[in-house]
Amino acid sequence: QVQLVESGGGSVQAGGSLRLSCTASERIRGLNYFGWYRQLPGKERELVTLITNHGEAHTYIRSATARFTISADYDRNTVFLQMDNLKPEDTAVYSCEAKTDPGLPDYWGQGTQVTVIS
Repeated sequence: QVQLVESGGGSVQAGGSLRLSCTASERIRGLNYFGWYRQLPGKERELVTLITNHGEAHTYIRSATARFTISADYDRNTVFLQMDNLKPEDTAVYSCEAKTDPGLPDYWGQGTQVTVIS
């Protein structure tokens, strides 16, 4: 069973930076993309950004476009989320997903809390 383990969350002052990591316990067969999601307090989980198995990145939250950067080290089965100029409204639980081809299981990390203090 593949496991995804996230790290790098915590508390930071507004304007600060955090770098999240998500490492898979083994190479993921049929990987389509890695995605970072977040769930704000009282809200539904939303897709922040993803990176395909070819290294193509897409960001889906407008406020994150200029501040968040996704990258991946496929040799280490790891995806990163660099978050700069953090704002209190970025406070959320951040989770990673390994999305695979149809018919194969998808995998989720346990989530890591990010708290931005104004």
